[in-house]
Amino acid sequence: MTAGNQSFTVTLELVSSPQRVFECLLDVSKWWGGKDLVGSTSRLNDEFTITHGDAHYSKQRMIEFIPDRKVVWLITESRLGWLERDKHEWTNTSLVFEISPTEHFTTLHFTHEGLVPDQECYPLCSDGWALVIKDYLFTFITEGTPHFV
Repeated sequence: MTAGNQSFTVTLELVSSPQRVFECLLDVSKWWGGKDLVGSTSRLNDEFTITHGDAHYSKQRMIEFIPDRKVVWLITESRLGWLERDKHEWTNTSLVFEISPTEHFTTLHFTHEGLVPDQECYPLCSDGWALVIKDYLFTFITEGTPHFV
């Protein structure tokens, strides 16, 4: 699940239009943050935070926005309370979502640029992202069922 640069990646193939995938992706509170998300997630330079008690805090700013094709959020602040060495490992990493249509489906490629195997966070964070992307986001896109309400 790592690319050539070793950053964590997940790829989904979806029987949904690129527009549907993009719309669901921007509705972050339905598949990632739930009630723990504060801010806006739909336009260039929008910022939002997600806080899960003392375990997770991250602040994201949308730095790239190409409708139906690509979204990039830069993590400008982070604190993963359970880490021992560097609780701010996510700071200055990016969440990259690339959408590509094909003849029969839409590919969604997710990369957490900077989340690499030599980080303390990697084992648990990669498992967490796999669940969030492959289960929560996939189900929201394909069935319309939000993980969080």
